[in-house]
Amino acid sequence: MLPQEVAFRGLRGDCWLLAAIASLTLNEKLLYRVVPKDQSFQKNYAGIFHFQFWQYGEWVEVVIDDRLPTKDGQLLFLHSEEGNEFWSALLEKAYAKLNGSYEALAGGSTIEGFEDFTGGISEFYDLKKPPGNLYHIIRKALRAGSLLGCSIDVSSAAEAEATTRQKLVKGHAYSVTGVEEVDFRGCPEKLIRLRNPWGEVEWSGAWSDAAPEWNYIDPRKKEELDKRAEDGEFWMSFSDFLKQFSRLEICNLSPDSLSSEEVHKWNMVLFNGRWTRGSTAGGCQNYPGTYWTNPQFKIHLDEVDEDQEEGISEPCCTVLLGLMQKNRRRQKRIGQGMLSIGYAVYQIPKEVCEYGLDRGGLHGGAIPNSTGRAELQGETDSAHCSVQLESHTDAHLGQDFFQTHQPSACSSTYMNLREVSSRVRLPPGQYLVVPSTFEPFKDGDFCLRVFSEKKAQALCVCFPHPWDMDQENEHFQSLFEEFAGKDSEISANQLKRVLNGVLSTRTDMKFDGFNINTCREMISLLDVSFKCHIFFFLF
Repeated sequence: MLPQEVAFRGLRGDCWLLAAIASLTLNEKLLYRVVPKDQSFQKNYAGIFHFQFWQYGEWVEVVIDDRLPTKDGQLLFLHSEEGNEFWSALLEKAYAKLNGSYEALAGGSTIEGFEDFTGGISEFYDLKKPPGNLYHIIRKALRAGSLLGCSIDVSSAAEAEATTRQKLVKGHAYSVTGVEEVDFRGCPEKLIRLRNPWGEVEWSGAWSDAAPEWNYIDPRKKEELDKRAEDGEFWMSFSDFLKQFSRLEICNLSPDSLSSEEVHKWNMVLFNGRWTRGSTAGGCQNYPGTYWTNPQFKIHLDEVDEDQEEGISEPCCTVLLGLMQKNRRRQKRIGQGMLSIGYAVYQIPKEVCEYGLDRGGLHGGAIPNSTGRAELQGETDSAHCSVQLESHTDAHLGQDFFQTHQPSACSSTYMNLREVSSRVRLPPGQYLVVPSTFEPFKDGDFCLRVFSEKKAQALCVCFPHPWDMDQENEHFQSLFEEFAGKDSEISANQLKRVLNGVLSTRTDMKFDGFNINTCREMISLLDVSFKCHIFFFLF
């Protein structure tokens, strides 16, 4: 099925998924990873279908039956234009099952679909405010086998699928398939090659197929570029590209998604972690008292990029960082939306690396340990996946460090998207990545991915003295039983005695104690049974 043969009835807001599926059809290898071959309604048909999706570091198989939702004899959701192709509708059903329901697919971004279909890490660029090195980024992304898409924003439904004067279709996703720099009238001209997978309409401006600009370059170069362009592809100047298009999305593929040895492969490491209320959910830098308790991950960059950009004198290391919150779409039905998430990257000074706790503001107290763990992803041969994991021996940087050091890089803003990601260029050295929610005390699971061009070292920084949960539970159990009655419940008066008894042993605090009204209010916040008592698990 071609992209233009996929239709959408529009009963839900998952057109982002349609665009991702359409782009998937352009890469046969990736398509068959998600939709395995040899499944049909004829040979060995058993009424079930298998699909595979990437989920937070691993490929998950989803099995569905062949029943599709209909109304008045028509498929409700994704379907083919001809009505005789069903793989896209079945793929959508499998994806809905993975996320809990069709309703859970409402609202999203094409990037989210790209990542679940490829395991890659995505970047987004606003072409009205492009970085100065965007052409270099695109060239390197194509060399690495990445998927690139661009589009023109629409301001109203009336503009959807409208064609500009120079034959570009608004709202449609174009694929970026190549870049080239040519000598044009004695000056270098940057060109970019696009493909419109949705129809026959092609760009009619400068550097289009019949444009006069081709008469002013080397005929051999023109012939070479003509041979590279396939049906539906066209060239345009990079300056026109920035003027005409609104956004660019790049999905950088993980090593296991690429089989060709001709493309440069990223090195990748993935950390799984969790923000836990009262433990490792410290919020953003606006909350300095708790920010330092967030999970921390250390990366060591010592090999610089091979092809440094023009005008860059200092050697740098390119790193892609992606922070993804896990399973939030599935939790929509219980009222759990996306958290606002972000991250910051701090360079670790040499004195902290060398001398540790006393000079670096490291924390030596006992608080709950982050659940982060490092996992090597992708191919195991050293040529393509040379990330090395150190042992978990480094101490956790404390509040003093963050009060005296500013981030070297950070996510552009805290956003309630499934993933926030960015490309950063850093001098060789040791860095600390701190992922966080915007507000403190927000529970959530996450994975942090680090794509590096060259060899890197990575580790999860643990607290030096992990909290012994069993020991703490025994202490609280003993304290609870001392004051609770035979019914194993604590009233407001008993809670007052417990809290004031504990605080009376603290010589470092000046405190008059809790009153009965305060204790009643605390119990009312926790007591869902409205009995004005709390059990041990709430205590």
